[in-house]
Parts: sequence; structure tokens; C-alpha cells
Amino acid sequence: MSTFVDALQFIPDNSDLIWRKTVEHLELSGAAIAVSLLIAIPIGVWLGHIHRGSFVAINVANIGRSLPSLAIIAIGIGLLGLGFVNTMLALVVLAVPPMLTNAYVAVDGVDPNAVDAARGMGMRPREVLLRVELPLALPLIFAGIRTAAVYVIATATLWAVTGGGGLGEIIVNQASYRIEGVVAGAMCVAALALVAEVTFAALQRAVTPRGLRNTPPLGPGAAVLPPGELSATQGAHTR
Repeated sequence: MSTFVDALQFIPDNSDLIWRKTVEHLELSGAAIAVSLLIAIPIGVWLGHIHRGSFVAINVANIGRSLPSLAIIAIGIGLLGLGFVNTMLALVVLAVPPMLTNAYVAVDGVDPNAVDAARGMGMRPREVLLRVELPLALPLIFAGIRTAAVYVIATATLWAVTGGGGLGEIIVNQASYRIEGVVAGAMCVAALALVAEVTFAALQRAVTPRGLRNTPPLGPGAAVLPPGELSATQGAHTR
């Protein structure tokens, strides 16, 4: 109990250090999430729109989840050296699978009747995607982003392993910051992950059409279907 109390006291006593490391942590996490969004969302949305590519979505998700982040960092050291880019690459590999899978499932799973009605009104494929499929798919897409953001923030502590900063530098440096510093750093990372969870949950609700807000909420990871269910979903569409 005394360690926990000392850790709580460590935060205000070292507020400048905590603030600086938190900013570094968020810079790395934000860069990794942004790059992952640029890669995963367009590919997932496109594959879902054409109702093909379930094999790609499933296997990319499975491979990405099976690769240990430390192993990716170790390989990256030989190619990119130590530092920011190496760790960001490992976090991108971690974040892309849930984003890609959710984006694919979200667009591919839009009600066929809504799509057929839009086509019957004379909408072109691009208009169907932008005005029908994407608005209905946004809640599920944000569920994937929400999951990935929590993963990235929690794992960004590995930056310290490659000689970087962030809150991980406090956690791994017990000799300098003592055990209370280690616990305080871990508490700050947990707090950041919780803030990200709440923020993206609010955004997810904000982009959900009013008529769908009374359906059961999609928690982190809940929208990522197992490979068997995803294959069944893909086979069920006969458009």
C-alpha cells in the first residue's frame, strides 16, 4: 500500500518529467495510429465495398496479431536502427489488423436492402459507398480504431527498449526512478489508455445514426469477428 501511495505522490512531485514523457508517449502513439489509419481504413473499406478479400482481411489480422512487437523491433533495429521509426513500425503492425478487419466487416455487412434501394434510386457505386455504406459502417469502423488505439498506447512503452523516451523510459529505469516511479509510470499509461477508450467510445456514439444508438454497444475488440464467423458472413452475401 505504501508503494501505491508513494507512486501517487511521485506524479505531482515530478510533474515536469511526467508531462514531458507523456507528450513523447502521445507523439509516438498518435503517429502510429495515423499511419495505421491511412493504411488500413481505405483498404478495408474498398474490400468491403466490392465484397471480396475476406481471405486478405482474415490473414492480415491473424498474422499481425501473432507477431510479437519485440520481435518486430528487433528485426527493425537491423534495418532502421534504434529510435522512433522502428518502434512506430512495430505499433503500426499491431494496430492495422483490428482496423482493417473492422473496416472490411463494417462495409461488407451493410444491409443489402439499403444498398439495393440506393442503386434503385440511380446512385453510382461511389455514391452508394459514400452516402449509404460508409455512414452505416462508421460505428463498427470506430470500434476497430478504438481497439487499436488502446493497444498502441499500452504497447508504446516498448519505445524505451530502443533507446527512446515516453512513459516506458520511466517504467524500465527503476535504478533512477525507484519502484514508486515505475508504478507511477505504469499508472499514467493505464490512465492514457482509459482516456483513449472513453474518447473513442464517445466518438463512436457520435457517428452512430440515431436509429442505431439503442442497439447493444460495441466494446473494444467485440467487433473483430473470428475467422470462421467472418468467412460465414462473407459467404452469406449474394449480391
